[in-house]
Amino acid sequence: MTATDTTATTEADVAVIGAGILGLSTAMALARRHSGLRVVALEQEAGVGRHQSGNNSGVIHSGLYYRPGSAKARMAVEGAERMYAFCAEHGVGAERCGKVVVATHERELERLAELRRRGEANGVQGIREIGPDELRALEPNAAGVRALHVPSTGIADYPAVCNTYCSLLEANGGAVRLRSRVGRIRVDPDGVALHTTSGPLRARYAVNCAGLQADRVAQRAGAPRDVRIVPFRGEYYDLTESARGLVRNLIYPVPDPAFPFLGVHFTRRLDSSVEAGPNAVLALRREGYRWRDVSLTDTWDAISYIGFLRLAQRHWRTGLGEVWRSASKPAFVAALRRLMPALQGSQLVRGGAGVRAQALERDGSLVDDFQIVETDRMIHVLNAPSPGATASLPIGEQIAQLAATSWLGA
Repeated sequence: MTATDTTATTEADVAVIGAGILGLSTAMALARRHSGLRVVALEQEAGVGRHQSGNNSGVIHSGLYYRPGSAKARMAVEGAERMYAFCAEHGVGAERCGKVVVATHERELERLAELRRRGEANGVQGIREIGPDELRALEPNAAGVRALHVPSTGIADYPAVCNTYCSLLEANGGAVRLRSRVGRIRVDPDGVALHTTSGPLRARYAVNCAGLQADRVAQRAGAPRDVRIVPFRGEYYDLTESARGLVRNLIYPVPDPAFPFLGVHFTRRLDSSVEAGPNAVLALRREGYRWRDVSLTDTWDAISYIGFLRLAQRHWRTGLGEVWRSASKPAFVAALRRLMPALQGSQLVRGGAGVRAQALERDGSLVDDFQIVETDRMIHVLNAPSPGATASLPIGEQIAQLAATSWLGA
């Protein structure tokens, strides 16, 4: 993959703001769909997929968790199968390894059954409820009273997927401009003028796939800021090399419906390493992967938002627990031991972190589905966290179809 790192491109038919996995998928779909269309993706970093796309757990999600009938449910199921096929076609690492979702107490059994009902309603294939003996056969070190086995879940090399999307975009006549952070945006009857750190760009139309900055980009383009992106950092530990054999594939807890994240879990990666986590704490900078990464502007933008204050009021106990697990390795280990009682703190070392761009409503609710909004000459992807990577191919094609219908007369 060789992304363009010059200011040579000064005009475009469509500019895509953001070269993460969704921006690249969208740009690729546009360039493939319309031969000769000048498509340019603008990326603020020195390479593609540097944030959510390259710092997630690498899971190909099955579609188990999402509300039946939602875009997340539909696109995760379709996207998973297409991601496996895409990776096979282009030589990108991927594996359909399966996972178990483990109920560690009888009070979780009704939630486990509801997960199964959701998965079956969404068309997830092969889900089975299993007992302790079958659980031990699949994951000898996991402990629980019941579990779901979800064989369609897998893992993929999403940074390599991003690079492949980039190469295919360029092969179809598109381009990526790196180190091109978008500042001022002016939308007029003839097009969209974008001021970037690598120089100006004028396009007929633009697509906002800016992820962690998507709400701000939309606001600069004149769209109402109806939702706010609030960044949540997920921190991981890695199993030491000698402890990797404790986990065969993926081990997840039954998620707590009162909290909008999946809980700490174990994920084997393609290189056989295993990560454990994440917790979920407010990031003090939108691209803040460590506690010392602080932006006063970003922090105030989050904590002064009425939606965040309402969320914090409802979930402050859980939130404090997440902060405590961030600060205390024993507390993190204790949470993991619910799934694997034999785990020792000495078998874990600090790993990486990712930041999730989560759109939040004014009433304090997290936007629970993909949110794509159209304004004059622009399309804005305002909420597409997990399973956004899994669903990146159908999401990109949906945006390309919307652009074709609204802008390109096709």
